Amino acid sequence: MNRRRVLAGLGGATFGLSGCLGVLGQGCSGDEFDVGMTPTAFDPTELTVEAGTTVVWLNDSDRAHTVTAVPGIPDGAEYFASGGYETLDEAREAWKDGGGAIYTCETYEHTFEVPGTYEYLCIPHESAGMFGTVVVEE
Repeated sequence: MNRRRVLAGLGGATFGLSGCLGVLGQGCSGDEFDVGMTPTAFDPTELTVEAGTTVVWLNDSDRAHTVTAVPGIPDGAEYFASGGYETLDEAREAWKDGGGAIYTCETYEHTFEVPGTYEYLCIPHESAGMFGTVVVEE
């Protein structure tokens, strides 16, 4: 479940939402998020937001995940990776010891200031095709 989709679908209504946003596979109730993490996928795989938006990922699966930008983010944009790493190679190396892990019911967030397309992946599930995209519009 996605807070932006849920709220848009309700036309901004706020009745009965307490404790319902973010409830997925593991019952991570109470967490608001934009992108969920299933065992081998981001949901949704693509998200479009306005510049200045903070995107929240929630691990609602029983596996540890990462959110790690791939090379090619827009010029002038801040690199993002769970664990605070500055490059994909640094994040990959850290993952060998569990660095950057987002565990069940934990979140990671990043604010996107620069318009453009940002692709990211989950390091431990990259071979399973766990990739996502954030498109940032002005």
